[in-house]
Amino acid sequence: MRINKFLASIGIGSRREIDKMILENRIKVNGKIPEPGLKVDNNDIIEIDGEKIKLEIEEKVYYKLNKPKGYLSAVKDKREKTVVELIKTDKRIFPIGRLDLDTEGLLLLTNDGEIFNKVMHPKSEIYKKYFVIAKGKLSKFDIKKLKEGIELEDGKTLPAIIENIEYKNDKTSFYIAIREGRNRQIRRMIKAVESRVIYLKRVKIGEIDLGDLKIGDYKKLTKKELNYLKNL
Repeated sequence: MRINKFLASIGIGSRREIDKMILENRIKVNGKIPEPGLKVDNNDIIEIDGEKIKLEIEEKVYYKLNKPKGYLSAVKDKREKTVVELIKTDKRIFPIGRLDLDTEGLLLLTNDGEIFNKVMHPKSEIYKKYFVIAKGKLSKFDIKKLKEGIELEDGKTLPAIIENIEYKNDKTSFYIAIREGRNRQIRRMIKAVESRVIYLKRVKIGEIDLGDLKIGDYKKLTKKELNYLKNL
């Protein structure tokens, strides 16, 4: 099995992340730096950052978390608290996608690299829905621009779905659903219409919603939610 697929299957990370680790010379197979397409099996000795890894295939686990502010969407970080620290498990889980440090809400975590690839692949076209509070009163023209796509420094955004617009105390609140995953995309979109995000929370990923999860709490995905991800 190709090394990226093999390591993804035992929960090390996504195929893309593993390819990046190989290019950074962080992985060795039988004492040598491998080519990205190298085929491996349980008989090979694989090291990551100098540490030999266990090749037993772990039980796959799938969680949804209501991420609090102040937690980084990563496995490890020297300076910030990470979302993985919030979940009690002995499995090597990692987040599917990211929420920035100041954003709350729904985040999926797993040790299943195949599911990661299904959710993150552009072909899946999964909409992620967010609740936004923006400063000031956004005009109908601003909302129209957000819906139709906005020119950012990395290109025009795809059309978005906007619902339940409300104006109160010089603030505009609404739900927005997008099917891209650019860095800080919604914050940049709001800035492009000369406003700024005061509060941002993801409430839904495809057919999986946050439900009644309180901030910082998590639970395993239901069979229905897991089947949805597996059939993307």
